Amino acid sequence: MIEYIKGDIAELGPASVVIDCNGLGYFINISLNTYSAIHNLSSAKLYIYEAIREDAYVLYGFADKQERNLFLLLISVSGIGGNTARMILSAFSPSELANVIGTENVNMLKTVKGIGLKTAQRVIVDLKDKIKTSESVSSNAMGTISLNSEVQEEAVAALTMLGFNTAASQKVVTAIIKEDPQAKVEQVIKLALKRL
Repeated sequence: MIEYIKGDIAELGPASVVIDCNGLGYFINISLNTYSAIHNLSSAKLYIYEAIREDAYVLYGFADKQERNLFLLLISVSGIGGNTARMILSAFSPSELANVIGTENVNMLKTVKGIGLKTAQRVIVDLKDKIKTSESVSSNAMGTISLNSEVQEEAVAALTMLGFNTAASQKVVTAIIKEDPQAKVEQVIKLALKRL
């Protein structure tokens, strides 16, 4: 089992990163929280979860162990796979997610794409005793990207990678940027995830 991968960041997008570790490039799926933590760095250490299936070998990476632990809890819930768990962790910070589950806020959880009423209820029932709402989480500093077009491009690319329709993503992202021209790419994607 891979515990973590440490190396230079060769490529980085809001949904994935390629880490060069001694000349070997690892493609790793990440959440927006992890993207926020590493986007200003030239190298990173990501804690890894390996999803090994018959047809794929997929790596999920996390900037800290707390987020990986939440991911493991989420995928332990029936009906939640790796990509859905990553989408939940992109829509909420670890502390927000702990709060949503602790306060049994089904409606808030339903705002995430792919999460219906029954799945949201199942997540809360299965995890409310396992997640502490008072967990202290260090807030990651979010970097600013000056060009709206760059933010728009990255946001649409990330949403497309997460399985959303490109045209629909473009429309929602454009609307969000019009409302808040100073919005960072992470904020744009988080808002888009709730609208799509």
